[in-house]
This record gives sequence, C-alpha cells and structure tokens, in this order.
Amino acid sequence: MATVSERKKTRYIGKRTPKYDALERVTGQALFAADLHLPGMLHGKVLRSPHPHALIKRIDTRKAEALPGVKAVVTAADLPPPERAQGMLGGELLISIMDLRRLTIAHDKALFEGHAIAAVAATTPEVAEEALDLIQVDYEVLPPVENALEAMSPDAPLLQPDLYTKTLGEQPERPSNVATHSESSRGDLERGFAEADLVHETSYETKMVHQGYLEPTATVAHAQPDGRITLWTSTQGIFGIRRSLGHLLDLPLGKVNVIPTEIGGGFGGKIYAILEPLAALLSRKSGHPVKIVMSRAEVFRATGPASPTHITVKTGAKKDGRLTAAYVKLVMDAGAVPGAPIGGASLVCLAPYKLDHMKIEAYDVVTNKPRVQAYRAPGGTPAAFAVESHMDQVAERLGIDPLAFRMLNAVDEGDRMTDDRPYNRIGLKEVLRRVAKHPSWTSPLPPGPHRGRGLALGFWAGATLTSTAHVLVHADGTATLVSGQVDLTGTRTTMQQIVAEELQVPLESVSVRVGDTDSTPYTDLSAGSRTAYSFGAAVHNACQDVLAQLRVHAADHLTAQPEHVEYADGRFWLRDSPDQNVDLVTVARRSTFRATGPICGRGTVTRLQPAPQFAAHVADVEVDPDTGKVTILRYTAFQDVGRALNPTQVEGQVQGGAAQGIGWALTEYYHFEKGVMRNPTFLDYRMPTSLDLPMIDCELVEVPASDGPYGARGVGEVPIVPPAAALANAVYRAAGVRLHKLPMTPEEVFRARQATSAIG
Repeated sequence: MATVSERKKTRYIGKRTPKYDALERVTGQALFAADLHLPGMLHGKVLRSPHPHALIKRIDTRKAEALPGVKAVVTAADLPPPERAQGMLGGELLISIMDLRRLTIAHDKALFEGHAIAAVAATTPEVAEEALDLIQVDYEVLPPVENALEAMSPDAPLLQPDLYTKTLGEQPERPSNVATHSESSRGDLERGFAEADLVHETSYETKMVHQGYLEPTATVAHAQPDGRITLWTSTQGIFGIRRSLGHLLDLPLGKVNVIPTEIGGGFGGKIYAILEPLAALLSRKSGHPVKIVMSRAEVFRATGPASPTHITVKTGAKKDGRLTAAYVKLVMDAGAVPGAPIGGASLVCLAPYKLDHMKIEAYDVVTNKPRVQAYRAPGGTPAAFAVESHMDQVAERLGIDPLAFRMLNAVDEGDRMTDDRPYNRIGLKEVLRRVAKHPSWTSPLPPGPHRGRGLALGFWAGATLTSTAHVLVHADGTATLVSGQVDLTGTRTTMQQIVAEELQVPLESVSVRVGDTDSTPYTDLSAGSRTAYSFGAAVHNACQDVLAQLRVHAADHLTAQPEHVEYADGRFWLRDSPDQNVDLVTVARRSTFRATGPICGRGTVTRLQPAPQFAAHVADVEVDPDTGKVTILRYTAFQDVGRALNPTQVEGQVQGGAAQGIGWALTEYYHFEKGVMRNPTFLDYRMPTSLDLPMIDCELVEVPASDGPYGARGVGEVPIVPPAAALANAVYRAAGVRLHKLPMTPEEVFRARQATSAIG
C-alpha cells in the first residue's frame, strides 16, 4: 500500500494541478444526462401525488393513452412481481428493495406529496404534460404524519402497517412508525453523572434541507428488443443503479448497462434509483428511448433531502472541565420509508470527546415526507450542531475557554469511537493546536457591537468499500486509467496525478476515463469521502502492477532477471550495469508482441483501514439587533486532510462543504403546511449566494492516515459538519441569545432576542 509516515519529495502529488476536465466544462462540451438525444427518443413525464398521505382507489389512464403522440403510460402494475425484491441497496444510507419499489412508484398508497403515481412517454414534453392531466386518480385522503415526534405517538396514523421496530430485543407486538431503535453505550452512565460537578441538559431541532445540486435529476433509458437495457444517467454509482434495475425489473445484471454522464452535483443525493426504473419501463413499453428530466420543484419534492432531527444532549463534567458522562438521544425523520442517518449521527455526535461513560439512543422514524438520502456526512451536521452548542454552554458554565475545554477532552490515537472501535492515527489535537496559534482565534474581534466568535468541531469516519482501477500502457508510452468510479469532484485530476507520479511520466501523458458497467470491473459508489482514499489506493496498486509487468519486458530486452532491473523517469537499467538501459517507449512498444504481451495493470482494494477526519471551524459574526440578520465577518476552516494530493481541489471541497453548512445554519429549510412543501424553488428555498458568504479561509493540517495513498484522507464530508454549531456559538456571543433550532433566520434570531428582553 502507498502509505507513508514521512513526506517524501514528489513531482505531482501535493501540487496545484489544473483540473483534468476544465476545458470541456467551460466550453460546454461536457455531456450531462439532459443533453442526450437519441434517434426516435421520447420524452417522459411523471404524475405525482398532490397529497402527502392517501389511499389510491383507482387509476384510469385510457384518455392519456388515446392522446395523439403518447406512446406509453405506466403505473405500479407494470413493475414485475417482487420475486427478487430481497436485500438492501444504497450507499451511506441503505434502503430495502421493497421500500425502493414503494418509492419508485406508488402502489396502493401515496406516502408523500410528489410520490410518483404514473409516468407517460410522448413525442414532445408538451404532449406528455397534457397526458398527465388526462390521467384520472381517485384518492382517499388520509391525515398526514408531519414530524418524527408526532409519528412516534402510539395513536399516530401508520404509514406502513407491516413496519415493526427493529431493536436489540424482541420484535414488538404492534407495528409503528419507528423503524429502528438503536443503542450504543459503554461504562456506567449513572456513575458518570454521579461523579460530575455539573450536569447539563439541552435539546435541539433541525428541519429538512436539500443538497441543492445545480443539475436536476435526469436519465435516458433504451430498452433493446433482446431485453437489454442501456441507461445514461446522472448518478454517484453506476453499479448500484445496475443492481437496482436488476431487482426492480427482474433482469440479470448482464442485461443492464449503466453509462455515467457528467454529474452536476450530487453530495449524496444521487445514489439510489429514482427516475431510472420509470424511464426503463416506458422505454420497454414504447419500444423507443425515453428521457426524463425533473423540474426543480420535482427535485425538491421527490428526490432525497436531508433528515430533520430532534436531539437531546446531557453531559456531566468536573470543575476542571473533564467530561465524566454523556447521553445523546437522536430522533431522526426518514421520510416515507425507513433509512434516516442514525448510524452517521451516532458516530459523529460525541466523536471528538474522550468518554468512559456514555450512551447514545437513536430512532429512525417514518413520516409523510420525501424519503431522505445522504447529504455530505449524513446525520453529522445536526448531531454536531446539538453537541457542539451544548459543549460551548458547558465550558461557559465552568468558566473555561471553549478551545481549552475541547483540547482537555479531545480524543487521541487508541481512544475509542462511539461504536467502541479504537481510533488509528488521527489529527484532532494537531488541528486544535493549529487553531490556538491562528489569528482567527488569537486576534481580537473587529471593533463594533453585537459581534461574536464561535468555535465548533466536526468528525467523519470515512467510507472504504471496494474500488478497482485498470491502467493501460500504450505502445507510445502513454497511459490511460480506466474505471467505473464516478467523478464527482475532480477525482480524475488527482488520479492523473497519482498515475503520473507512480509511472514517473509527464502529466499530459496520462488520460483518465470513466467507463460503464459493461466495460469496467466492479467498483462501489463515489460517496462517504472514499473516492480519493479508496480509489486512489486502487490506482496506486494498478500502477505498481504496471511497473512490475514493464520490468519483465525490460528484463527480456536486456537479457536479465526482472529483480535486477531498476526504473526511474521513463528509463529502465540493470542495477549492476547502468549503461545497459532501455527507455519506456521502447519497452511499451515491444510489449505489444513480446514477452507477456500488452501492459494492463490492475488494482483493487476492498477494506482499507478507516481514515477518520477531524475539523474545527471558527466563525466571526455580527447580528443586527433590529432585524436579527446574521452577517459573517470571517470564517476559517481547519481540517486534517492527511495529505493534500491537490491543494486547490482540497480547498475547494472544504469551502464547498462549509458554504453548504452555512446555508443549513442560516437560511435553508423545507416549509411544510399540512404535509405539502410550500417553497420548492430556489427563489423561496433560500440558498446562500456569493453575497451572503465571506471568503472561507482554509488551514490544511497533514497528519498522514494509517492507510491509503500517500497518507491522504477523504476531505469532502467533514467540512459540512461544524458550520451550524460554529455559527450558533458565534450568534450567542453576538446577540446574547442561544438558538436551539435551525435555521437561524433573521426572524428566529429577532424573536429570540425579543423573548429574552421580555423575560428580562
């Protein structure tokens, strides 16, 4: 493996290399799913439920089918019987195949506003829209279950009468809306609280938010006469989509080919199949390729936002600041079917703190909302908002500096995560030491009233899973990296750097291609901050395989044994006779007809060691006392990245995650009225713009990971974890009020100040 404990001099690794696909993006040549147009292609549209909870009594599609230009109409009746609908699918948030069937298209019940009821394929989008109006659906409207706490009530309406709570104990006798109740604990919680000089308890709430990717979900399906289906789609994992289609349409995997298009943002929201099964059914029924592109309102209503939460935190601490015990209760809203990110939230919430006595309870609860998907460290942002806000209060009550409090309780290598796994090499204390010396923490706030500074920590465990890469060496000595690993964030650039570094060839001699499921070996999805880490390790291994094969060819040319051959900078030579040498181009050309044949290096990793990521964010804000508006004056993100393979791209990931966390903290939320979303546009769903964001400064800390390429860690998830808490802590010091709910809109800050004034 490519792990290094000490930095070595590199040619391309650690350099600010231009983005591999920059030219095709800025010139508009990059191909997205909505750009595709195939001969004879039809346009698909989806009829969606206007009700958040309703029985479907009857669907009449005859008028729509009779409309000129309509070529196919499908409903749940067109899905094959669920004979293979067993097991789980997905990535960071798993979903059962039966639940995916329910989400793909409603069967006997609409479970959320926007739930697909039927789909139409027609010669134009306008005809398809007209056909939707001709489909008659008889509903029996049911009372919606609007939030997780309400859903947990014994007398709440049931979304799924066959849903029984999964627990460590026996299955309950009655069904409920609580899908899972999990616990993780160690030590003696009562003893820990008894040893404390201060016991503090607080509660917090966050709302549903969306990933906000710019490219609406889109797909094109082409069902061939022989039963094969080809899909072009915007996805984070082509093999997961293939498996989903295989199960949902009862097809062998070899009959489904998934081709990834460029992806205009995903952040965890483009993992499981949403439109793909509907497009495939329409194509199969019509005999034509079918393209479906969601509107922005459909994206909000019918994809996968992040989970709303209710969180309670209780801690005990000594007078000197040492934590003695912690209890966290997480109630997380999964939306229409189970799958809230209780696992991620449970790992994140207490991750930075050394605790001998702790307990975490988590509840995965279904409600009449869109089923949630992952959103950059799923569960991490609300968990950190609650715990880091709480820890700030504890430090204040004890009269301890918030940074010193965190340093005192910070975990180190060998300490245990909340699931009792020991940490391998981590950099949390180094991050905190960097904060302690940085002007963002040490310099005074700019002069002025109603200003405050906040600090918060973040954590993400990082996924590993399986990645595979092939490196082909051509007859002219150039190389091509081929894989099915979808490029979300510019990983083609860092992979080009790794290949050029390992093969010691010019960067421009290396090309990178993302293939389809028919032409590339299996690889898991791009998510969980695993791509550069796991895929980078696979690419490194493939390069080592290439070099081993090239040595065999060079040895054949030099009439020597491979173990006696050295290589550097495009030239092979004999260790004991350097004057006997041959260049890479000659060896590559000869490989096409000599020795073991053409060079194809293969690299696979399956289970690397975890590479935990820690971050600390410092925010300075000003609060307008008359309006409650929060203005960010300065924002600094500190993060242990292990090794920055490409500092420019790493900084972009940190800044992007922080910007999304800022939106979650201050402006973004789904506004529901009786289960119906009232703000499904970017005009009313208030994402921050460049006018709302400060320059986000990045401080990259490099404590090498225990495994992976060059000691690098994943970087994309953890930057979204601390912002809400950092800003809440800053707002408290600026406005004198502690906000326990997100988002901290001007109205909420103003009302909190007014309420405090009234009490005073």
